[in-house]
Amino acid sequence: MGVMDGTGGFAGREGGDARRPAGELEAGVLAALWAADGPLTPGEVQGALGGSLARTTVTTILTRLYEKGAVTRNRSGRGYAYTPTEDSPGLTARRMHTELAKEEDRSTVLARFVSQLSDEDEQLLRTLLDGEAAEAMEGARESGSSSSRRGASDRARSGGERG
Repeated sequence: MGVMDGTGGFAGREGGDARRPAGELEAGVLAALWAADGPLTPGEVQGALGGSLARTTVTTILTRLYEKGAVTRNRSGRGYAYTPTEDSPGLTARRMHTELAKEEDRSTVLARFVSQLSDEDEQLLRTLLDGEAAEAMEGARESGSSSSRRGASDRARSGGERG
């Protein structure tokens, strides 16, 4: 059995019974990156996390996040410095898209998702969708100049792109 290390974590793992929940380490690393003013090296992330993880563990987590597209990296000395690609809400939205893309019957998945929303979340979604529709109509009326509030890719997605 593991021993509590004073921070709520375990100092050791005998028999693997002290494993952290899936995603907890990635979430902690991402939180450290989001709180930073710029790119961080694995050693800097380790320090931001209070040194509770081995540097090799932090490097492995950062590599996995890079492979998932959640962070970018640039050379920094012999290693890399990492930057998150999106903020927390953006990353959650990407995960939702990834899960939806795995399903062949997208309409059923979306219908079940919406049916499980709270009344408040359903109203928020309706407001957001209504706002998107209004913006698409407005974009179709605009001349397509650079003064447009929406980018060409957004207009194309909503069907309002001008040739």
